[in-house]
Amino acid sequence: MWLLIAFIAVPLVEIALFIQVGGAIGLWPTLLIVVLTAILGTFLVRQQGSMVLSDLRNRMNELRDPTESLAHGAMILFSGALLLTPGFFTDAVGFSLLIPGIRIRVFQALRSRIKVQSFGPRPDARSQHTPHGEADIIDGEFEEIKPEPRRSQGPSGWTKE
Repeated sequence: MWLLIAFIAVPLVEIALFIQVGGAIGLWPTLLIVVLTAILGTFLVRQQGSMVLSDLRNRMNELRDPTESLAHGAMILFSGALLLTPGFFTDAVGFSLLIPGIRIRVFQALRSRIKVQSFGPRPDARSQHTPHGEADIIDGEFEEIKPEPRRSQGPSGWTKE
């Protein structure tokens, strides 16, 4: 239900803002602002995204919980989508999600509503491959086949002469 309300309310807010801003400063300055916010937003999203990706890589290498970095990456991705969408309201929300302090507060609010019971590899991950707890081992024999030497001259054999 909330999603339906958002899909109806956001375009209405954007249209009202376009009318208000366009009436105050004119058509061309309004369009210029929309284009410049998209360009600036793209630059900032790339910069913030690379920083979060670096942090995620460090957390994975150190075997630390990557949840916060993944959430920041998702919020930056969402921010980029909002900044590329023409409008003043979506730009305001998109730019606010690029501020690390706001992302941290959003993550804390989401984390308080979600309960994670455990994180990490299962201690018995190897024994979970088969129903009997045995490792997946396939025994077999092989024979190496040497390829025939290539002929350097003459027809390939694919066509008749």
